[in-house]
Amino acid sequence: MDLTIPCFDPALIARSGQCFRMREGKGGIVTALAGADRVRVTPLGGDRFLFDCPPEDFERRLRAYFDLDTDYEAIQREAAGQDELLAHAACTCRGLRILRQDPWETLVCFLISQRKSIPAIQTCVEALCTRCGAKVGRGRGRYFAFPGPEDLLRAGERGLRACGTGYRAPYLLDAARRVADGRADLDAMAALPDDELLEQLEAIHGVGVKVASCVMLFGYHRLASAPVDVWIRRVIDEDYGGRSPFPAYGEHAGIFQQYLFYGRIAQKG
Repeated sequence: MDLTIPCFDPALIARSGQCFRMREGKGGIVTALAGADRVRVTPLGGDRFLFDCPPEDFERRLRAYFDLDTDYEAIQREAAGQDELLAHAACTCRGLRILRQDPWETLVCFLISQRKSIPAIQTCVEALCTRCGAKVGRGRGRYFAFPGPEDLLRAGERGLRACGTGYRAPYLLDAARRVADGRADLDAMAALPDDELLEQLEAIHGVGVKVASCVMLFGYHRLASAPVDVWIRRVIDEDYGGRSPFPAYGEHAGIFQQYLFYGRIAQKG
């Protein structure tokens, strides 16, 4: 399926640290895994991209997943009208979109993310999927779906630690129990206002404000949520004199956080 999409760079999204089952290959070809779905996106030049799926699959899942109905060109213009640092970061991050990921998958991935680098998170998440997820496809085309709460409970703490989760294994099990028994109804939580959603997420063992903010932004598409990790803390301290700019950024603070976050990790790379 050949589409023209402005402000869309799947390779940049794959490197942005918001998802951990998206890989950039040769020629900028990106393979994305979301739940039990897989898609390959090939850049054709300019704003044209080839999706290796039929139109009905694209409309069923991928249009929303890649947030293609949001006007990121307008958001880029909004960023350009903010402070100079954000304007520069936005310019270098044209094509970065906030994916609409599954809340459960996002919760698990960001519990794992604590005190890990992006490559280490990717390795751990893939090990978890391989050990606990259902097989999809055959032969060279085989891959593993993201495991559900019951899959993690069956694996137990020992099985989760074997995937490299370390001290986070009990956190994952608490999350799995709460979701499985209904104490944490992730679907129902989508209707909560931001402050209540944050509170409900923080009730899960191991979920602090940073992880909860990541789940809000990447799992619930709360675009005003701006997670503060070590990289963003450095941006605030070194570039904004210790005063967070995010409250002033309003409804798109989370997108602007991603621009500044990627700009900082790209400098490190």
